[in-house]
Amino acid sequence: MNVALDAILEIFTWVGLGAGALVGLIALGLWAADGSWLPAQAVVDHEDGRTVVRWFDDAGGVGAADAGHAEAETLAGVSTADIWYRLGARDRFRLTRRSPAVRAAAWLAAGLAAVGIAAFAASWIVLFAA
Repeated sequence: MNVALDAILEIFTWVGLGAGALVGLIALGLWAADGSWLPAQAVVDHEDGRTVVRWFDDAGGVGAADAGHAEAETLAGVSTADIWYRLGARDRFRLTRRSPAVRAAAWLAAGLAAVGIAAFAASWIVLFAA
């Protein structure tokens, strides 16, 4: 029984830590590719059945972009909003600081690493309990 349990815990340790490290590197690459985003106070215009968001960037220029469907639902009925705009681009914004893809990859990496650490700890407990 202990041999099978040791093998299972060893597999979970290596898979959890290895996959966690790999997905962590992927999350790091996604974060780097995402670029820099700066906060701004934006004016939200509802015109002709579409939602247009306008803001001033860090260089004093004016940025403007049409909101996507999900963003338009979130911005329905408001005249101003806190947004994040892409540095160097005057037509890209989002409502969250971090990208959902980066956040999901980071949580997946943390979860896999936690499984690996828990399996490692359990293997030590089984080693000394036997």
